[in-house]
Amino acid sequence: MNKQLFKPLIGILTAQKADGAIAGNSRLFRSLQQKLISLGGISFVFTIEGVRQEGIEGYLYLPKKNSWVKKQFAYPDLIYNRIPFRTAEQQKKVQIFFQFLKEKNIPFFNPCFIDKYELYECFKDRPEINRFLPETVLIKNKQDLTRLVKKHHSVYLKPASSSRGKGIFRLTESPSLLVQVEGRKKKESYETFNLFWKEWQERLLRKPYLAQEAIDSAEYNGSRFDFRILAHASGNEYQITGVGIRQSQEQEITTHIPSGGRLLPYELLQSAEHEEFFQSIISPIGRILSEHFGFFGEFSIDAGISKTGEYYIYEVNSKPMSFDEQEIEAGKIDSLCHLFLELT
Repeated sequence: MNKQLFKPLIGILTAQKADGAIAGNSRLFRSLQQKLISLGGISFVFTIEGVRQEGIEGYLYLPKKNSWVKKQFAYPDLIYNRIPFRTAEQQKKVQIFFQFLKEKNIPFFNPCFIDKYELYECFKDRPEINRFLPETVLIKNKQDLTRLVKKHHSVYLKPASSSRGKGIFRLTESPSLLVQVEGRKKKESYETFNLFWKEWQERLLRKPYLAQEAIDSAEYNGSRFDFRILAHASGNEYQITGVGIRQSQEQEITTHIPSGGRLLPYELLQSAEHEEFFQSIISPIGRILSEHFGFFGEFSIDAGISKTGEYYIYEVNSKPMSFDEQEIEAGKIDSLCHLFLELT
């Protein structure tokens, strides 16, 4: 296909599953294609296995037929990285491809998944952001965790490389020194911290785990909630595409919907103070990400507010998942496509 017939030509990079099927968010890919065509452009989906020296073998979505066809493409004007697995993105051939794109001056975003502690390290020395960060340590030994627990009495244990609330626990030490560990499905108690550490140290040290100060979150109708903020680059700044609210229901560990959380309309809790907080962090976060990792055209933020009215940034997600709010997803498609046009 002659890419000069369409401007821009956007390549969407994803991954191949073990059975050879194409992974990723097909609904997102279809929506991007439909919007791009209306703007005079076109997109195709491909995996690293389809990259050749002379071009790329990929898949073209045909909206009128609601079908996909395999075709050969020239190298695109821009590549949107939607590889959904950390292990796939870390493959040597993928990293070599990213280096090739840099050498050929073919723009691409977002460059990578982000390790949670690496992100914390990037933010903690930036005064415009660090005042919103819960205290966080990388657990290297018993002393790291003991100090944080003694100081805050309740902390979250989080894998440094995870998403959707997987592997998260809350560790609480009561005045009587009884230690309780609460997960999404069960609770365990230990008479002393030493007994807890004896049972958990292998898990916490086998792969990188963080301990993060637990915030006494604000509640709505008796259950905690937090914000999901979606942002996209626009010019030299970043703009908010949408804000959602997630509330815990079946358990208080995480508000993620797959873990039993529920969606609340942002309008229910919207305020000028919330808006001011969101606007104050969006562009600084975007700039910091791009300085440290390469250009980020989009990201999402998990943030919250305490019962005393203090705002916190819990996590930043480099490859935002779909939002259940249809208006936010529609805004995401518009923002991405206009960013594609801007960058090409």
